[in-house]
Amino acid sequence: MANHASAKKRVRQTVKRTARNRQIRTYVRTCVKRVHAAVELGDNDAAKKALIEAISRIDGAVSKGIFHRKTGSRYISRLTHQVNGLQS
Repeated sequence: MANHASAKKRVRQTVKRTARNRQIRTYVRTCVKRVHAAVELGDNDAAKKALIEAISRIDGAVSKGIFHRKTGSRYISRLTHQVNGLQS
């Protein structure tokens, strides 16, 4: 357990940061699941709307440092490929 004031402060900061990161990461996963669900149903319009939301959330998570830049790009690329596969 932390004994110094600075160490106690770091613990408080870590708790807040972890909670914030977990919330953002969870919402990104939810958005990705919405895209997958729309693709499974074959609903092109819903998939496109869900994709736009997912891309926005993924980019936000990348900008906050929750996901690595290449991880975000990979997620977006795979989702876009799946949605574009509905059109053919």
